[in-house]
Amino acid sequence: MKKKKIFVLVGHPDSRSLSSELATSYAYGAEEVGHEIRRTNLGELSFDPILHLGYKEIQPLEPDLLKLQEDIRWADHFVIVYPAWWSTMPALLKGMFDRMWLPGFAYQFYKKGPFKDLLWVRFMKGKTARIFVVSDSPPILARLIFGDTTNEIRRGILWFSGFCVRVKKIGPVKFMTPLKVEKWEKRFRKWGARAW
Repeated sequence: MKKKKIFVLVGHPDSRSLSSELATSYAYGAEEVGHEIRRTNLGELSFDPILHLGYKEIQPLEPDLLKLQEDIRWADHFVIVYPAWWSTMPALLKGMFDRMWLPGFAYQFYKKGPFKDLLWVRFMKGKTARIFVVSDSPPILARLIFGDTTNEIRRGILWFSGFCVRVKKIGPVKFMTPLKVEKWEKRFRKWGARAW
């Protein structure tokens, strides 16, 4: 199996969350078989998640956001573990993407010709991404009631910039026993070992 460079991002603001535990298991399994790992806990970073002027004027990126961009460029495989809150990602994770997922980094619209501002170059082409969404609801029930709640991150952000993306939803976690958590941690170690 080819060894990969894997960047693991915990998208939960609390570094002591179940999302963080599962990310740790994934990274541990990947390191055991020789994959190279970088990991970041989003809640430990310092940046303003608000686009104060929208995209009329790009705010200078803080050092932590510049480091995130560097880690994503470095990686062959990008793993994000986050909780579903109100059928979407936490505001801090969305704010991170709003701030740093910029033209010149993740994509670039054509600037000339008949497709100006319609088609784009995808700078992350050839990379893979795995999204793990932790939820209090059973995934099938949430899908039936709310539809595909991962579309904005799966297609609107990652696919848009070239990633080949897979999603795994885990739930319900609200009343998960320690034994059940341990079983999920074992699965995450296996997925990490396979860079899946």
